[in-house]
Amino acid sequence: MSIEPSGRGKGLLYRLYGSRLRRSLTPETVPHHVAMMIDGNRRWARQAGYATVSHGHRAGAAKMHEFLRWCDDLGIRVVSLYLLSNDNLRKRDSAELSDLIEIIAELADELSQEPGWRVRHVGRVEGLPADLARVLAQAEERTAGNTGLHVNLAVGYGGRGEIVDAVRSIIANHDKSGGSLEELAASLTPEQIGEHLYTGGLPDPDLVIRTSGEQRLSDFLLWQSAHSEFYFVEALGPDLREVDFLRAIRDFATRDRRYGG
Repeated sequence: MSIEPSGRGKGLLYRLYGSRLRRSLTPETVPHHVAMMIDGNRRWARQAGYATVSHGHRAGAAKMHEFLRWCDDLGIRVVSLYLLSNDNLRKRDSAELSDLIEIIAELADELSQEPGWRVRHVGRVEGLPADLARVLAQAEERTAGNTGLHVNLAVGYGGRGEIVDAVRSIIANHDKSGGSLEELAASLTPEQIGEHLYTGGLPDPDLVIRTSGEQRLSDFLLWQSAHSEFYFVEALGPDLREVDFLRAIRDFATRDRRYGG
C-alpha cells in the first residue's frame, strides 16, 4: 500500500525537484527575454469562493512579483508582463476594472522599489486613468538609471495598435525630414518598425509563457514574438509554482530554435 506524502513532505519533494531543475540549466540555455501572460485570476477567485474577482487579480499580482524574482535569480535579463489590454479597458465591468487599475498601480510602485530593477511602461498612455498613468511614469523615472532586471509592464496595451503607432511614428519622422512617400516605401524595413515599437531597443522575447491552459496570443507582442518559443501552463495564474516556471525554462533549453525554418 502506497502512502501519500504529507504537505510538509510534498514541500520538501518540490524543493528537491526544483534544485535539480536549476542544476540542469546553464547561463547559455536560459532565455534572455521572457514574456508572461498571466491568465486565470478570475477563475481562481471564483473557484476559491470569493465574492469578487479582485481577490484573484491581487493574488495574480503577488504571483507576478514572485515570478520576477524567480527570473532575476535565474539570470533572465528582460521580462514582459501582460497586465491590462486595450480590450480590457473597453470591455471589463467598471467595478472590476477600477479594482484592477488600483492593483496594477500598487504593483508598479512595488516593483520600482526593488533594488536594481528597471521598470518600463509599454502601451498607450491615452485612455489610462490619470492616477495610473502617473504611477507608471513615476516608476519609470525612479528606475531609469538601474541596470538590473528590466521589467516591461504592458498596460493599456494592444499588439495591433502598437504596430500602427510604430508606423505612424515612422511616417511622422519621415515627413519632418521632407522625404517623399515613395522614398519612405523604398526604405521601410522590419528593423525600422522594430525600433519604433514600445519595446524599441530591447531584444524580442525568446520565450512566451501563458498560464491557465489557454493557447492564444490575445494581441500580445504580435510583432516581437514572430520567432518566440511558446509554453503553456495548466495552472491558473495565482497557482503558478516555481517548479512550473523551471520546467518551462528547461523545455525551452531543449528546443532547436529554427527562427522560421
